[in-house]
Amino acid sequence: MANKQFDVVVIGGGPGGYIAAIRAAQLGFNVACIDEWKNGKGGPAPGGTCTNVGCIPSKALLQSSEHFEQAGHHFADHGIKVEGLGLDIDKMLARKDQVVKQNNDGILYLFKKNKISFFHGRGSFVKTDETGYEIKVAGAAEESISGKHIIVATGSNARALPGTPFDEENILSNDGALRIGAVPKKLGLIGSGVIGLEMGSVWRRLGAEVTVLEALPTFLGAVDEQIAKEAKKAFDKQKLKIELGVKVGEIKSSKKGVSVAWTNAKGEAQTLEVDKLIVSIGRVPNTIGLNAEAVGLKLDERGAINVDDDCKTNLPNVWAIGDVVRGPMLAHKAEEEGVAVAERIAGQHGHVNFNTVPWVIYTSPEIAWVGQTEQQLKAAGRAYKAGTFPFLANGRARALGDTTGMVKFLADAATDEILGVHIVGPQASELISEAVVAMEFKASAEDIARICHAHPSLSEATKEAALAVDKRTLNF
Repeated sequence: MANKQFDVVVIGGGPGGYIAAIRAAQLGFNVACIDEWKNGKGGPAPGGTCTNVGCIPSKALLQSSEHFEQAGHHFADHGIKVEGLGLDIDKMLARKDQVVKQNNDGILYLFKKNKISFFHGRGSFVKTDETGYEIKVAGAAEESISGKHIIVATGSNARALPGTPFDEENILSNDGALRIGAVPKKLGLIGSGVIGLEMGSVWRRLGAEVTVLEALPTFLGAVDEQIAKEAKKAFDKQKLKIELGVKVGEIKSSKKGVSVAWTNAKGEAQTLEVDKLIVSIGRVPNTIGLNAEAVGLKLDERGAINVDDDCKTNLPNVWAIGDVVRGPMLAHKAEEEGVAVAERIAGQHGHVNFNTVPWVIYTSPEIAWVGQTEQQLKAAGRAYKAGTFPFLANGRARALGDTTGMVKFLADAATDEILGVHIVGPQASELISEAVVAMEFKASAEDIARICHAHPSLSEATKEAALAVDKRTLNF
């Protein structure tokens, strides 16, 4: 007999898990959340990959490196003189760690506020029992709890290259990439995955020579082609070296660094010598150690948990959300599923619309989009109209000194319904929200074109791109 019983037990305290726990508690359930992340002192560090080694720390370093680049290259344009510019990497990393800790502590506070029982350790299935499912928590001490409903939110791990495991010294995942203790002279990136590109741009700004080796023939294949080309132009200008259509061969790591044998798109043999190598070739669902077989929980061939549209697994009252199931591996997608599942357990109708999940790449320039790309619409044979507006013609972008990129609208040719919005440029991550709201309300491009936007603001570029769908931009 398990010693503590709960209505809902959440395994995993990342963005999906902790949000699911909070929403379930708000709905009146007695909730437990299990999470095994540890901080440097061995204490709990909830928040998952996102908070500990993903979205949050990478944004902290992006901000620091952005300041450094501004001070070194752009302050002079504003009449600000900087002499003896220096870099204290230890201080920069300490600030990043502090930002992470504030987020960890914030989640622990939210658990307390919502009366959620937190268990620090690794959660795994033991068996079904008379109340639901027995879950073992392997932490400092082993304990057993029982839940009527189980929400699995165990996230994902970085995918290693076959035969080349991460040592987090020379061959780095996102984790090691966030802890490089000195600016590498030469940095290699295998795969133009989001975290890899973001980390590559951090270390490039701080002075590293960065080379990206990408197996696919196109850069950022998931992004709208016109936007990806615009982004690549900006990266080329920044001297971020991107090689496409490559085949990676043997990788040797030594005290001196890493040597990568590769062939280029023409089939010519090459060697890349770097101090550090970041491998960013995607992520794999994290189900090892969950002991799914003990209760007969079905996984697919990738190790992901099989779920239906409502995040229900093959077992009664067992749900799964986030990176461990199908769909985009995004923190905010996991959060939405977490809320929806808690509401479904309460008999409500939780809803997640994958077509309006926004995507963001926090490089400089930022890239953000929602809905369908032009390639997807063409492939589906959908008649559409496109409108673009460059930040070059936006007053606020000129004042910021950041006029790279554009906003692009795609709308149905007959009804004018917005089918996709794609942005590359300053603050794209913030600007995309207007498009998400518009698409959720099934707005037309004309609706956005008719809304008054503050002047001068970057958001005017959104209005102008909507006007461009009808070929009537006012400022270009």
